[in-house]
Amino acid sequence: MCRKMIYILGIAVSLISCCCAEGLARKDEVVNSSAKQWSQEKAWRWYKNIGPIRGCNYLPRTAVNMTEMWQEDTFDPETIDQELGWAERAGYNSVRVFLQYLVWQDDANGLKKRIDKFLAIADKHNIGTMLIFFCDCSFAGKEPYLGKQDAPISGVHNSQWVPSPGLKRVTDRSCWPDFEKYVKDIVGSFGSDRRVLIWDLYNEPGNSGMGNKSLPLVEAAFQWARSTNPSQPLTVGAWANFKSSMSERLMALSDIVSFHGYDGPGGLNAKIKICKRFQRPVLCTECLRRQVGNTFEAFLPIFSENRIGWYNWGLVAGRTQTYMHWGSKKGDPMPEVWQHDIFYPDGKPYDPEEIKLIQSFTSWQY
Repeated sequence: MCRKMIYILGIAVSLISCCCAEGLARKDEVVNSSAKQWSQEKAWRWYKNIGPIRGCNYLPRTAVNMTEMWQEDTFDPETIDQELGWAERAGYNSVRVFLQYLVWQDDANGLKKRIDKFLAIADKHNIGTMLIFFCDCSFAGKEPYLGKQDAPISGVHNSQWVPSPGLKRVTDRSCWPDFEKYVKDIVGSFGSDRRVLIWDLYNEPGNSGMGNKSLPLVEAAFQWARSTNPSQPLTVGAWANFKSSMSERLMALSDIVSFHGYDGPGGLNAKIKICKRFQRPVLCTECLRRQVGNTFEAFLPIFSENRIGWYNWGLVAGRTQTYMHWGSKKGDPMPEVWQHDIFYPDGKPYDPEEIKLIQSFTSWQY
């Protein structure tokens, strides 16, 4: 979708590297003691029990953004059931799904009923769900709103994607008490639900020009979620400048380290090296950008070698139009090489060979 430490080297470790690792250890100890971050041992037990994750970021083809996906009038369980059936047959066992704060604010009980319905459909197809609370991505360049959503702009990638809760609200502390209720309500309702695999608290914090201004809300979200004592792990993925203080903090706070990787093999390996310094399981929660060589054929062997579960962007070509390339213009035709997505709207695979690769990713010996 969007563009986007403790690492033991063995006997040859420089004094500077040791100091950095000790600093990270102290930071993790503070997080563990104050916010009940999972221990490394608990994280690895969880990871071993669930096995290799083969996932995708998911909205039904009938939704232009997460608001449209979750509002009562446009929630579409029939399409979701059909598409997750295709996902199951393709070999997927998890989906990463965005929530919208405004929908909860308007109709909290209704949203929870729809989440429960979604989880039931996914579980029927042997698919676990990762749920996301906040997102700074604003492809549409506007704040989120309730009601009928604007139609997609022909030829434009993700043309009506809006953030959650909205960029202006992120730094408005008067909104935070309600954000706290939102996180605690959802995690409190589903924190012991086996159908929820993991919580991704915030997608790409700092995107859309927000920078480090989003970090306080990230930190608060971890605290709020952990206060409900969920049975599932928490994460927020690093997505830009993995050596920055923002990315370091996201990885240090997470029970399971996660990242976005739209790079070629060299870039992916560099990001993975940084993520593995925290000695926790690692997930890639966004990938697949075919036109630059970020393909299943290229990244699945890397993920297998490093024991990394993954979520490509997109399942079925639909109203988000994420088969278009970033930077596409109004009226551009569908490209021969799709950026994201796996199926045409009728369920035909974009590339049957990709389906075979997904289905083969059942162990770490790829």
